[in-house]
Amino acid sequence: MSFRNASIRLAKSASSAIVAAQSKRALSVLARQAARPTVARKVVPTIAARGVKTINFGGMDEIVYERADWPREKLLEYFKNDTLALIGYGSQGYGQGLNLRDNGLNVIIGVRKNGASWKAAIEDGWVPGENLFDVTEAIGKGTIIMNLLSDAAQSETWPTIAPLLTEGKTLYFSHGFSPVFKELTHVEPPKNIDVILAAPKGSGRTVRSLFKEGRGINSSYAVWNDRS
Repeated sequence: MSFRNASIRLAKSASSAIVAAQSKRALSVLARQAARPTVARKVVPTIAARGVKTINFGGMDEIVYERADWPREKLLEYFKNDTLALIGYGSQGYGQGLNLRDNGLNVIIGVRKNGASWKAAIEDGWVPGENLFDVTEAIGKGTIIMNLLSDAAQSETWPTIAPLLTEGKTLYFSHGFSPVFKELTHVEPPKNIDVILAAPKGSGRTVRSLFKEGRGINSSYAVWNDRS
């Protein structure tokens, strides 16, 4: 008998022995389980509970708000007299703008006329002269100015935007870089208006896709200046 054939026979024998041993053990386990008395298990129902209500940041307790705290009806009532002027139609502008529109809030878009963002907004159903305007006109119509331009664009356009932020308006950011590093960006919000931040923890595309799935995304919020 060749060494190869002998090796194959040995492997087959070992395999058969393992299968037999496993079968014997399996039968033994089944026999023991059959001999045990059956004990009824109590099923405890799962009760939905609210998550954390506060989180401590740097020694200060911050309030955590959930979707149930601000249902759509409450949002519509709260913002019924406001026009949200969303400046820029990049990642966050796209996501936040469409979500606001689908929720029924009065939102308009402000971008450079006939530019790439203007054309993209039209493709998404924004209508020139109705809810799509150039930046200057949108800011003039808005009560809450959502500056969702890129950091570089915020710095570049600030000399044009700043004089339009008149008393009574609210300036909104989704990234705090520009006002925090004002020495570099030269973005220094006026002291006579409210300045706030709402920063989703994801890209605008994610903000949009989760919304379409009936879900949401965690966000941070802050008040930079509470004029009102």
